[in-house]
Amino acid sequence: MNRPARLHPAWIVAAVAFVALVGAAGFRATPSVLLHPLHAEFRWPVATISAAVSVNLLLYGLTAPFAAALMDRFGIRRVVAAALALVAAGSGLTVFMTASWQLVLCWGVLVGLGTGSMALAFVATVTGRWFVRRRGLVTGVLTAGGAAGQLVFLPLLAMLVAASGWRAAALVVAGAALLVVPLVLCLLREHPADLGLPPYGATEIEPVTRPAGGAAARAVGALVQAARTRPFWLLAAGFAICGATTNGLVGTHFIPAAHDHGMPQTTAAGLLALVGLFDIVGTVASGWLTDRFDPRLLLVAYYALRGGSLLVLPGLFAATTEPSMLVFIIFYGLDWVATVPPTVALCREYFGASGAVVFGWVFASHQVGAAVAATGAGLVRDQLGEYTLAWYVAGTLSVGAAILSLMLLRRRGAAAPGPVGVPAPSPLPAAPRVWSYRD
Repeated sequence: MNRPARLHPAWIVAAVAFVALVGAAGFRATPSVLLHPLHAEFRWPVATISAAVSVNLLLYGLTAPFAAALMDRFGIRRVVAAALALVAAGSGLTVFMTASWQLVLCWGVLVGLGTGSMALAFVATVTGRWFVRRRGLVTGVLTAGGAAGQLVFLPLLAMLVAASGWRAAALVVAGAALLVVPLVLCLLREHPADLGLPPYGATEIEPVTRPAGGAAARAVGALVQAARTRPFWLLAAGFAICGATTNGLVGTHFIPAAHDHGMPQTTAAGLLALVGLFDIVGTVASGWLTDRFDPRLLLVAYYALRGGSLLVLPGLFAATTEPSMLVFIIFYGLDWVATVPPTVALCREYFGASGAVVFGWVFASHQVGAAVAATGAGLVRDQLGEYTLAWYVAGTLSVGAAILSLMLLRRRGAAAPGPVGVPAPSPLPAAPRVWSYRD
């Protein structure tokens, strides 16, 4: 009699990683909900509050490559548990703040470092270790964890702010992050080889190799090698625009912009939560497509469509939720972080074993773009009294990102640098694209 197939532990690891990403996403969903309450209570300029958001977004990105290297050296479990504790500390301490520098310290530094340690480089590390088959799909699902966190927390946070004030919302986020820590410590495994198993979809056990040298040296070394290649700069520039047009602009300023047109804050938060809902669908679908189609072409399509939608957004704002705005929310949600699975795949293709760390640096550019956009849009609002110019600039930049992705098609055969400390092989002429994780 045939024994029933056993669930591969890779799926349990992926499930725990998903929950951790949801827990980390809670505080990252709060800036747009808390912007007006903080402005009303402390009389801080919108640009000052936006600057704290920018520090958060910047550290969220810059921490990622170092966190990926730390996970290789000290283990995923320790790094993720410590990161969740930082998120909880930063969120909880905000209830005691009385000056804007404290907002930057708690909201910007502590939460930025914590969430950055569970950024998309964490996703790349988990999928790179545990999956060969279905890698693109799982990347999409885990990436959608952030959107799920936004979906779960945003309406709740908006209602808490309206009923009990912004401090109650901050404490709820701190508690949610702490609740995930025991789950991570108990169930998040490091390598399939530790259990005597190959990764999901592979036939041979991959030996565990601990990288030599410190995590910082490995992260910087990967950047130095990747920076010598044209694809790295094309991917980083496109992803910087991706961050500017999602977390930096829409994620931070959509609710205040809608409120400027007379829409209640809770209604606008509900619309942004819908973006999170459709982002789950779009990102999972993008992972499925990445397993089957050239990720370069997917990036061209995603960025071009995003640019068109942002250019029409200023004419859609109103005091009530019109059908045209709902169409935008659905469309933008499907495209929100659909760029992640193809970008992860391209980093793995171009940079091989260093792909997860290199993606951490590409993701850092994403957050640099987000930080610039968060502050820049706040300045536009302070100086002009409206956000219209910010939407038009973002739409134009997205079209530019599509052009950058088209340029990648000319370098499909670019050789990947080897591991840090090993000389990179000479480029091969016109090397064909090879997928190691196609079904």
